[in-house]
Amino acid sequence: MSQAAKRVRRKVYVPAVGPRLRKLLFVVFGLFALLSANSLYLISISALERLSGEVYQDWFYLFMFMLHLGLGALIILPVIIYGVIHIKNAHDRPNRRAVKVGYALFVTSLVLLATGIVLTRLEGVIVVKDPAVRGIAYVLHIATPLIAAWLFILHRLAGKRIQWRVGLGWLGAAGLFAGVMLVIQTQDPRQWNVEGNPHGEQYFFPSLARTLNGDFIKASSMMNDQYCQECHADIHASWSSSVHRFSSFNNPPYLFSVRNTREFSMERDGNVNRARFCAGCHDPVPFFSGQFNDPDYDDVNDPTAQAGITCSVCHSISHINSQRGNADYTIDAPVHYPFIDSDVEALQWVNRQLIKAKPAFHKKTFLKPLHETTEFCGTCHKVHLPAELNDYKWLRGQNHYDAFLLSGVSGFGITSFYYPPVAQENCNGCHMPLQSSDDFGAQVLDDSGELKVHSHMFPSANTAIPELVGMENADEVIAAHEAFNEGVMRLDIFGIKPGGRIDGDLIAPLRPQLPTLRRGETYLLETVIRTVKMGHLFTQGTVDSNEVWLDVTVSSGGRVIGTSGSRDEQGEVDPWAHFVNAFVLDRNGYRIDRRNAEDIFVPLYNNQIPPGAGDTIHYRLTVPEDAQGPIRVDIKLQYRKFDTNYMKQIYGEDYVNDLHIMTMAQDSITFPLEGSNVDVANPESSIPEWQRWNDYGIGLLRKRGAGQLRQAEEAFKAVEALGRPDGPLNLARVYLREGRIGTEAPRALKAAARFDPPAPPWSVLWFSGLVNKQNARLDEAIHDFQQIIDGGFEQAVGRKFDFSRDYRLLNELAQTLYERSRQERGESHQGAREAWLNQSHDYAQRALAIDPENLAAHWTLSLVYRDLGDAEKAAHHAKLHALYKPDDNAREYAITQARQRYPAANKAAEAVVIYDLTPPRSTLPSEDLVHNTYEP
Repeated sequence: MSQAAKRVRRKVYVPAVGPRLRKLLFVVFGLFALLSANSLYLISISALERLSGEVYQDWFYLFMFMLHLGLGALIILPVIIYGVIHIKNAHDRPNRRAVKVGYALFVTSLVLLATGIVLTRLEGVIVVKDPAVRGIAYVLHIATPLIAAWLFILHRLAGKRIQWRVGLGWLGAAGLFAGVMLVIQTQDPRQWNVEGNPHGEQYFFPSLARTLNGDFIKASSMMNDQYCQECHADIHASWSSSVHRFSSFNNPPYLFSVRNTREFSMERDGNVNRARFCAGCHDPVPFFSGQFNDPDYDDVNDPTAQAGITCSVCHSISHINSQRGNADYTIDAPVHYPFIDSDVEALQWVNRQLIKAKPAFHKKTFLKPLHETTEFCGTCHKVHLPAELNDYKWLRGQNHYDAFLLSGVSGFGITSFYYPPVAQENCNGCHMPLQSSDDFGAQVLDDSGELKVHSHMFPSANTAIPELVGMENADEVIAAHEAFNEGVMRLDIFGIKPGGRIDGDLIAPLRPQLPTLRRGETYLLETVIRTVKMGHLFTQGTVDSNEVWLDVTVSSGGRVIGTSGSRDEQGEVDPWAHFVNAFVLDRNGYRIDRRNAEDIFVPLYNNQIPPGAGDTIHYRLTVPEDAQGPIRVDIKLQYRKFDTNYMKQIYGEDYVNDLHIMTMAQDSITFPLEGSNVDVANPESSIPEWQRWNDYGIGLLRKRGAGQLRQAEEAFKAVEALGRPDGPLNLARVYLREGRIGTEAPRALKAAARFDPPAPPWSVLWFSGLVNKQNARLDEAIHDFQQIIDGGFEQAVGRKFDFSRDYRLLNELAQTLYERSRQERGESHQGAREAWLNQSHDYAQRALAIDPENLAAHWTLSLVYRDLGDAEKAAHHAKLHALYKPDDNAREYAITQARQRYPAANKAAEAVVIYDLTPPRSTLPSEDLVHNTYEP
């Protein structure tokens, strides 16, 4: 071929976009145009959500997002094919600028497509969980379309004229569509954070739970735990071992108790409505679906009976109606993504892809801000017994919520003995610990940088259920509960009193030095139980059937010479032991021993210990004349759920209680014995000396009546001598109890404030306010209380304390303001009087907003409204005060009967209790010796 012919051949023009490639370009343009309109709508919703903090996604949004994924998938191959062919045709064109811009445009398009795939988390293809990678991908996916549009304009400026009218017209239409849909979707039809229809009461009362529309919810929509497991496998696994999972008829002890209540209700009323009191918390699936109301409900074989508290139940609660407890929440049928119920595998796959690619709607539906609050947990962990249940009157039941709220742990409680470095803001912080996970929903939740989820085992202390329901991993679950309780409680054998009398001389603190004991002599061992890492009372929950006791063994020369809290062959604990429980009675003075809530009336005693507090237990020991060696004392705080009497009610009289026993704390000490040549060595206590004295004094201060306040005073003086402001501060507590408010309480408070560092200023102000109020210095008291509410304490900076949430403080201020109003007498002072009354009203209302059943607040409001001349409102609050006020006269009868019926419990209910450390029963000439009474 000639050179001329070659030159002619080289000059043959090959169009950069030929006829067939042009068709492909039209496909790309068409898909891009649709994606542009679709994307503009999606980005508008996303922008609005970021600005408002709300989620406006709905089913239309999800279908539009599904369209976005579909269009994105369709455009991938056309863009790549077109780009490759177009570059091949145009790579050597003389317009190098257009070529370079074309390269950049193609690369940008590839980045756009790649980031879309990354964000989609395509199942079985690519699943990127790393938040940093996803964040970068999201920014690039938003930015690259704008960059691509700009590059396309630059690229086309070298070619044919751009048809601006078509592009701008389409952009306008897309913008109009996005704007209209934006307006429509801001009118969110979902009624979240709305109290449920009160007409639902006919189905649900006396439980306070409500559905949003007042009707039932399909059981199937609340029993889809396997669906949740697909993306939350680790959470599902931990929930499967939780007591929430076994809250209902699948829990043998609860099954026994609720059957009794249903039978009681049927006998009284001919229906099971009274038992609905239990169902709002324990049996939500049969309850909200309507089966619970059926007297013939099969509580074993019906699938809803085995559901427990499912994932969907907790996560479909949409509103907390009040802080009254008793399941006072609103629940709505959960809203799911499209195709959740489809039998077609392909559509189920689409459903999963939608959730993974766009989980915000799912999170909004199932994880609301209320789930992070203490009030959410309080709906079921705060209980009252209504008259509709017990045919008597309103009574307070178990109450985790208030105990936490009024503690130092929460940072809200003004009366706490100890405060943490930083307040624990909610229940989840302790009972939903983080665990490493590769679940789809795992996130970086702490400084470790690892992906984690919150455990849904809710570790606490229910070590019985894993055994009773036959969990395959029962040992593992029990071990998790035990690990959770490590360091929660503390025992300290603090001191000893020769002579064995309460008013005897105290030798303390024990260790490393110890007194030498003598044969034939009697001693009083002073032991302290302390809550260390506890956010509510110890013990809580089923406090009447929890078995928590001190197991004491005293030995000498290899022989046991004294015990308390031993168990018999059926596992039953000696009733004369010290129990950390509540001995609860019915109105006839019989113990509540079947968890029969309808009969609960009054406690004979309540030995629960608040957070950051202690109890002092006295043990009397007489050293035998034939003791052969040093005297060793071993004490364990034992916990078992449940007690033997309750288990026999469930399983029969022959039941042997071998349920797991958890040792919460223990202490040991060995005393030298006079005349023994055995050397004795005891390690020093790890507890600071001032704290040992302080805890001992706290335990004495908290005793019933005023029987041990003198000893508490001496303990707190020792704390002060050791250079701690807690000493004089707690002395002020003693003096207030004794009425020594003239000089001694003020002097103690001044001493506490002068320490370096000083006592917590909020505590000093609180007790100063109480002293000023009792001394009728009302303006000073008001100033003290108001300062606490205003906050701003230097010692509280960064610790998340807020004492304005303590309704006891609000009540004291409201009462003091009311008393101040009464000092404004005569018509000339009417304006000032009304101003004081209005302030009192406001603070009492603030207390009711936190605790709607608050006795003191209702009483204050009844007086305030009376003095303001509003008789109707005064009568309303007086009526509520009467409703919530205990019936002391009726209670006395039950207690009198119980004292005669239960001698061991009667002794435990005394103001001063001494437990005798006696030899094992087999060595006693008579078991009557076990029943020694206290001799002062």
